[in-house]
Amino acid sequence: MKNAVFFGDARRIGDVYAPETVEKLRAACRFETDRVISKKEMEEYRGILSRADYLFTTWGMAHFEREEIREWLPNLKAVFYGAGSVQYFAREFIEEGVAVFSAWAANGTPVAEYTFAEIVLASKGFFQRLHVTADGSSWPNRSVPVSFPGNYEIKVGIIGAGMIGKMVIGRLKSLDQVKILVFDPFLPDEKAAELGVEKTDLETLFRECDVISNHLANNPQTVGMLTGALFSLMKPHAAFINTGRGAQVDENGMIAALREVPTRVAVLDVTWPEPPAADSPLYTLPNVFLTPHIAGSIGNEVHRMAEFMAEECRRFDAGLPVRYRVTEAMLETMA
Repeated sequence: MKNAVFFGDARRIGDVYAPETVEKLRAACRFETDRVISKKEMEEYRGILSRADYLFTTWGMAHFEREEIREWLPNLKAVFYGAGSVQYFAREFIEEGVAVFSAWAANGTPVAEYTFAEIVLASKGFFQRLHVTADGSSWPNRSVPVSFPGNYEIKVGIIGAGMIGKMVIGRLKSLDQVKILVFDPFLPDEKAAELGVEKTDLETLFRECDVISNHLANNPQTVGMLTGALFSLMKPHAAFINTGRGAQVDENGMIAALREVPTRVAVLDVTWPEPPAADSPLYTLPNVFLTPHIAGSIGNEVHRMAEFMAEECRRFDAGLPVRYRVTEAMLETMA
């Protein structure tokens, strides 16, 4: 039986790892302490950490330099991260030969659900009609000066066909006569054909699509990739949805394009910085709709992430094929 530790932020561990999952893990692994150990407590628990084979963690996981891993976690075999992006801590563990597992697929499910719902609403003109003549003086159904396609023969742009992008594409297939344009340099032509999508460049995608959804990987190469020039190509009724990362958007350029054509819409679950600065026009522009980073797992949805990691641990421990191990190469394209 392997030695295991819950590591990181105790409150978040308690939120994500439901009692049933904790019971399952304690039956499979030896936990020398019931405590969730934080990085500032490592000296006190040096012995336990030195014997740990597995770390179970979630949001709030600390970053370790390689020498710290060798000093404090010399026996470590795997980190099971019950959340999504591992970009900020995974590389050093992988370079030290420690397997890193992420519940990105579990966290991707609610993001895809949120995105699909917003696409369906956007195509009906929901956002433009939601706030027009808010004083109630007239019914805005026919007063918006642009037409909307509805959800038949719609054209949707997906920026980044990684795991979440593919989930969204799958859900979009439930719509009749949907045409999906994809920008993703890493998507092979044969995979695009299998998905039933058309690969294209960003200019074409922004120019032609009724709804555009960002799922780019979060890395230095994508910072500011979505420029103001691209946003200026959007159709008068088009909506931009961002559940990826705010840093990928040229915010000033996007704001200028939204001001230029007020019937364009931006639905932003992420911004940079997050939340926006106190004086940001994003708070006051009537064609910007902000949600506070809720697309990912919230409420009971977070328990799914812990369950994914418990199952990965079972597979890894038994020498069975695993599904959600993160490789160094994957860090180049993952969100």
